[in-house]
Amino acid sequence: MQLIGMLDSPYVRRVAVSLQLLGIPFEHRSISVFRTFDQFRQINPVVKAPTLVCDDGTVLMDSTLILDYAEALAAPRKSLMPRHPDERRHALRVIGLALAACEKSVQIVYEHNLRPAEKLHEPWLQRVQGQLMAAYEALEAELRARPLAATSTEIDQAGISTAVAWHFTRKMLPDALDAASFPALQAFSEQAEQLPEFRAAPYGDSTMERAASGGQG
Repeated sequence: MQLIGMLDSPYVRRVAVSLQLLGIPFEHRSISVFRTFDQFRQINPVVKAPTLVCDDGTVLMDSTLILDYAEALAAPRKSLMPRHPDERRHALRVIGLALAACEKSVQIVYEHNLRPAEKLHEPWLQRVQGQLMAAYEALEAELRARPLAATSTEIDQAGISTAVAWHFTRKMLPDALDAASFPALQAFSEQAEQLPEFRAAPYGDSTMERAASGGQG
């Protein structure tokens, strides 16, 4: 399988870390939806990252859908989603908050980087920034009430998505949030980023050299 997309995308990185923890071998191709648009379009005409090219040539997109397929491949040997309904409900809430934070972060980045300054719509931007803050305030509360595991053998999709989201926002929007106001998120992110699966898929434009570590370490 091939994972197409750059690791500066939280969605691509979320998949890259998850595939390793699930023990699913894959090749990572760091192709940009901006700088190498035509090359990406040859693989997936929709040009959406992440894209997963399956062993039979089927092209999947959207991180959540790709991870649903990955879970099916890894079952019953391994799963990053809790089975018990109560634990699964909590994981889905945390994942939803993390993905909302990713979405709002990306919207703010695009607004500043792609839209001419004279065309910025300040009321809309303030609304998105408020949504971003609300998502992280809720995540901080969740982590304080119910800490997430941060080891390769215990971290689940809620933890992966949370850590990836926080790291992305801090990298792309360093002035948007005061890390000191979110100590649980900051501490958890720092722990997760030290895991071999995260270190093998570092934020940025690099290509993974060793994919699918199998969740060891």
